[in-house]
Amino acid sequence: MQILKVISLLLDYPTETLIGGRDELEQAIIQSREISPKQRGALFELLELICANDLMDGQEHYGALFGRGRSLSLLLFEHVHGESRDRGQAMVDMMAQYEEAGFAIGVKELPDYIPLYLEFLSTREDIEAREGLADVSHLLALLAARLEERESAYASCFRALLQIAGAEPHQAVADLREQVAAEPRDDSLEALDKIWEEEAVDFLQAEQQDRCSGLPSAPGKAREESAVPLHWVDFQHEGLAAVPAKEVGNV
Repeated sequence: MQILKVISLLLDYPTETLIGGRDELEQAIIQSREISPKQRGALFELLELICANDLMDGQEHYGALFGRGRSLSLLLFEHVHGESRDRGQAMVDMMAQYEEAGFAIGVKELPDYIPLYLEFLSTREDIEAREGLADVSHLLALLAARLEERESAYASCFRALLQIAGAEPHQAVADLREQVAAEPRDDSLEALDKIWEEEAVDFLQAEQQDRCSGLPSAPGKAREESAVPLHWVDFQHEGLAAVPAKEVGNV
């Protein structure tokens, strides 16, 4: 499903490669019949916004939007497991799903990174791709609602994904609008400092519990068990004809 590849690129860190592939991306959006004309128009507007603005300004905006706080994280399991140890096992399971399907990843990124997940789904049969989106539709709706609350054009990507998953985007977002409006913002400097302080306290408490347990452990064992596993892998994949495999930025 090519439109998933397009949305994957739109949600990724803006690069010259993306801007250079503008014409092909426009054609892919025009040819998509998985989403309505309204959703196609919204994706057009986002693409135009990304390509019309100065690249460095776009990258700075992207980093401020998706890279601060957790509420707009593009890591699926950030919203499900947070920093719990269950997140590591969930990523291992997702990697196994990729490998079983023969999906080779050519970037160094966590497996639950949404643009990467969309690229994987774009290689599957339509029914499997739709089911894969339906499995995370509640997260897609939450991200769409939060982006709409911030009046961000990136909300169009998640509304389109909801429609492909078989949901009614307007209703799915409306159901969460009141909840999202009541959420405190977590992207201010004060909020980020508070999160850092809480994580530091949790880490120290975990270390103290390990020391007081009285159980011997192999060198590095405590760190291995308390940290969230990061599965950095080298994959290879094909992008759109005129758009080389996307470059993932460090945001």
